[in-house]
Amino acid sequence: MSEAPLIALKGVNKTFSRGKERLEVLNELDLDIPKGSFEALMGPSGSGKTTLLNLIAGLDRPTKGSVEVGGKDIAKLGDSELSRWRSQNIGFIFQHFNLIPVLTALENVELPLLLTNLPSAERKKRATTALRVVGLEDRMGHRPNQLSGGQEQRVGIARAIVHDPTILVADEPTGELDRNSADEILGLLDKLNKDFDKTILMVTHDPAAAERASIIRKLDKGQLV
Repeated sequence: MSEAPLIALKGVNKTFSRGKERLEVLNELDLDIPKGSFEALMGPSGSGKTTLLNLIAGLDRPTKGSVEVGGKDIAKLGDSELSRWRSQNIGFIFQHFNLIPVLTALENVELPLLLTNLPSAERKKRATTALRVVGLEDRMGHRPNQLSGGQEQRVGIARAIVHDPTILVADEPTGELDRNSADEILGLLDKLNKDFDKTILMVTHDPAAAERASIIRKLDKGQLV
């Protein structure tokens, strides 16, 4: 028997309301993603890519249908339970690096761990390990304005993996970077996928970025094509 998918969406609809107008962003969408997959989501603006990412990451809930991750329908979790689930299972990588300017790289990476019961020494140890994984052990004391764009995104990735999540969701992770820096970040994502068995979902407009994924999925008008 084949292993059950890590992520399974069944009959998912997502509708937003603007005044009296109802905007259907996702329409009867079914999707299975196996554990350890590196998948790229492409499609025109407004096709529902980020909405789909947000549903899988537990940042939003479907209007209809189920979103199962690891056999758990996360759409049925209460707000505090969903927040706890996110903090344990999902790592977020953003287009705009979202680093705090007054904090060092090490302090930025340690931030998600401040919500845990880990002692300070263990938090610093884990943040140091995450920065080592992304190749920035020599920049731990640098603030964001002392780093290049590619290095800032590496800090963002270290922050995303510091709590050892099962799934990494990346929304246009190379959108702010030049080609060389983008290629370095994509190589790092590839390493996290292959060497650390992270399941990665990446929204991108960049065909060169999408080619680094093992599967490319295309959304159009709320449906996979």
